Amino acid sequence: MDLKELKKLAETLDDNSKRELIYFLQSRTKGMSAQVRAIDEIQEQKHKDGLVCPHCTAHAVVRFGKYTVQTRAGVVKRQRYRCKSCLQTFNDLTNTPLQRTRRPHLWVRFIEFMIEGYSLRKCAEEMLGEVTHVTLFYWRHKILAALKQIPTEAFQGIVEMDETYFLYSEKGKRNIAERKPRKRGGKSKYRGISNDQVCVLVARDRQKMTYSGVLGRGRIRKTELDEAIGGHLSDSNVLCTDAWRAFSSYANSKGLAHYKFKSDGKQRVKGVYHIQNVNSYHSRLKKWMDRFNGVATKYLQHYLAWFRYIDSKEYENTASNKKNMLVKSCLFTVADTNKKLRLSAYSC
Repeated sequence: MDLKELKKLAETLDDNSKRELIYFLQSRTKGMSAQVRAIDEIQEQKHKDGLVCPHCTAHAVVRFGKYTVQTRAGVVKRQRYRCKSCLQTFNDLTNTPLQRTRRPHLWVRFIEFMIEGYSLRKCAEEMLGEVTHVTLFYWRHKILAALKQIPTEAFQGIVEMDETYFLYSEKGKRNIAERKPRKRGGKSKYRGISNDQVCVLVARDRQKMTYSGVLGRGRIRKTELDEAIGGHLSDSNVLCTDAWRAFSSYANSKGLAHYKFKSDGKQRVKGVYHIQNVNSYHSRLKKWMDRFNGVATKYLQHYLAWFRYIDSKEYENTASNKKNMLVKSCLFTVADTNKKLRLSAYSC
């Protein structure tokens, strides 16, 4: 069929079908060009210090020709490399979320939907059924498995630190033995903080450098604090926390200046010292998490990394942020397969 016949056929379509055709053509042009630019940047950033083998980390790497990949959007040529040490071959996308992808033109669009906060079913609907919501679930978690590896730099000056709690969840698991399944997140059967709650620590300095991590079930403990955040603090930092004794005990053991604020709210500020920034972060995090109606605890660290990223970008769905998110996710090693993600378990 030539172009004239295709145009005549397009004229016979109704408005909805025309919109679907426009999206189909755009996804094959804009999507591919954006993905090609992203892969060029991935290649540049991954190899800025020289070629490194992702299998054995050796630097004795040479170019080893190119190979073609048949994708839904057409044929793509990619550079192949070979390691002289382990003799394995690889490419720029080996051990990244994009490894072996057959739909490269859809990834930038999917990241756009992630920043917008679309549900997986709505993403699949917007992509006109090219990818199922189940496949998109694994795409999401491969990206998040990389984003959670973005390191937290050393804190500067005043550091606000506080914990928050999420209900322990085995969402998606069949035959839960300990209790009856909950509906849409549900509630704990115990009052207050118990092993039904998962502790999440958030620390944030005034330059908005943020650490957020799952510490364990139940109340926060001093040893967990040191393991989680000890490497990010120095003698020059001043801690601002609530009055929970684990924080006081930790600050004393490290010789850190420490300001405590009771949860009764009678004194919220002591000069420049307060915990309002970290409490505001908690509020935004909780509100953002509500859309998921509870998340499986084994994936909670992924969601914390997701929120940390979009909060640092102020939720802006710009071309720069979309590309940066895709590039960032491909700079860290992600070897998780769909099966490994599905069978993973909470082990904190």
